[in-house]
Amino acid sequence: MIYRSPHPDIPIPDRTVPGLVFSNAATYGDKPALVDGPTGRTITYNHLVALTRRLAAGLSERGFKKGDCLALYSPNVPEYPVVFHGVASIGGIVTTVNPLYTAGELHQQLLDSKPKYLVTIPQFLATAQEAAKDTSVAEMFVFGQAEGATPFAALLTSDVAPPDVTINPREDLIALPYSSGTTGLPKGVMLTHHNLVAECSVIDVAPDTEFPRYDDVVIAFLPFFHIYGIVAFLNFCLWKGATVITMPRFDLEQYLAMVQNHKVTYLHIVPPVALAMAKHPIVDKYDLSSARLALSAAAPLGESVAQAFMARLGIPIFQAYGMTEVSGATHLGATTPDKLKPHSAGRVLPNTECKVVDLPTGNLMGPGEQGEIWVRGPLIMKGYLGRPDATRNTIDADGWLRTGDIGYADEDGDFFIVDRSKELIKYKGLQIAPAELEAVLLAHPAIADVAVIPIRDEEAGEVPKAFIVRKSDVTAEDVQAFVAARVAPHKKIRQVEFVDAIPKSASGKILRRVLIEQERAKEAPKAV
Repeated sequence: MIYRSPHPDIPIPDRTVPGLVFSNAATYGDKPALVDGPTGRTITYNHLVALTRRLAAGLSERGFKKGDCLALYSPNVPEYPVVFHGVASIGGIVTTVNPLYTAGELHQQLLDSKPKYLVTIPQFLATAQEAAKDTSVAEMFVFGQAEGATPFAALLTSDVAPPDVTINPREDLIALPYSSGTTGLPKGVMLTHHNLVAECSVIDVAPDTEFPRYDDVVIAFLPFFHIYGIVAFLNFCLWKGATVITMPRFDLEQYLAMVQNHKVTYLHIVPPVALAMAKHPIVDKYDLSSARLALSAAAPLGESVAQAFMARLGIPIFQAYGMTEVSGATHLGATTPDKLKPHSAGRVLPNTECKVVDLPTGNLMGPGEQGEIWVRGPLIMKGYLGRPDATRNTIDADGWLRTGDIGYADEDGDFFIVDRSKELIKYKGLQIAPAELEAVLLAHPAIADVAVIPIRDEEAGEVPKAFIVRKSDVTAEDVQAFVAARVAPHKKIRQVEFVDAIPKSASGKILRRVLIEQERAKEAPKAV
């Protein structure tokens, strides 16, 4: 069957992203739009609009034109949305870069996206300069000052109006974030103005879900380069007039202090942070009573962690599901008490279709039956930059995008993500989802964090191995017995290794491939 939203489709405005985001900015006036968490430096809505216009004019005077690309290699700072929307307002494209990238990784993105300019911070300049060798980058700008780069302030001195550029929202790109997609190395995801306007529009009308509004204060530690950060903070929150506290680097205690001191009302988090807030003793030192709601995304949140989070903080938590290639989210959980399912990825958003496909047969699956999640609608990317083959492998001729995620829907149409199809463990032909075992393990009171990967086994093909960060004393045998009592025999944990930390991406996803590579290195025969 094909799943659709329980709510009617809506007309998507035919406008640019800056046109939508700043449509109400004049009424917000001198309300703080962005506050630098570490320093308290504030940009009001009036100032944000003025800075964005000045930047657009300054770039235009330097010869930056429609279709040109600018690379933004920076942590979360208040100027980030100034750059994003300034570039977008004159028809430019922003390729957002992971601030943790090495020079080699950044070099590959610059070669692929071909930006004319690069904006960064002084601390990253040396890496950016090394990465930019033999690329299209003609000039670098830094927030502040640094030798060898132009101060960002030089782009804000123009007194003339930015040029009036004709933008086709359905065709013209605004953002080029990079994603590995379902397989392979990072690829440029071509997102149009219409993609991101559609995303903001459909999440805004979901009547069972509450998103930030004018009176809300949010903390943006989730990186602005990631689709979660682009949609939630650079676009939606600024459209609705919320105050965004920027956090360049996540630290749990600093985050808790910011929630307390800024009276943060709406928590945008990821599963590792939900886990820490549910279990870490330091949480009790802070007054988090201003928070009224939490949204977790970027990776599945297990039921045991969700319940522990709600019990400790006394507020609802819900999830969104999506990916870069769908402009953010295609599914959104309900926040009303009668429909709240905190471990669910949510229901399909308006204007979007979804189906669950059995990979071996291609058959459509019904409620309770697992398969790969496919989606279709205005949120789907234009394609991968310069990668028509990869685009065809991801989006079929009928417009269905294969997410690479395995999941199912219940009788209410709520979806549950089991795992990535490529990360499933194959035990004697039976599939085991690492995320399912991780959720079981996180319910153990002595376990602070966990990752499960496949390891090779001569008899079974693959078996599950758990990497565990202990909260208190526990043995491998205790862990194995705990899981064995809660899962089918083929899903039992066969090996346990205790570690100090689980490797994770900037958006909070477990980097299982890092653990798998480490395990494969151990298995490799040693040279004699």
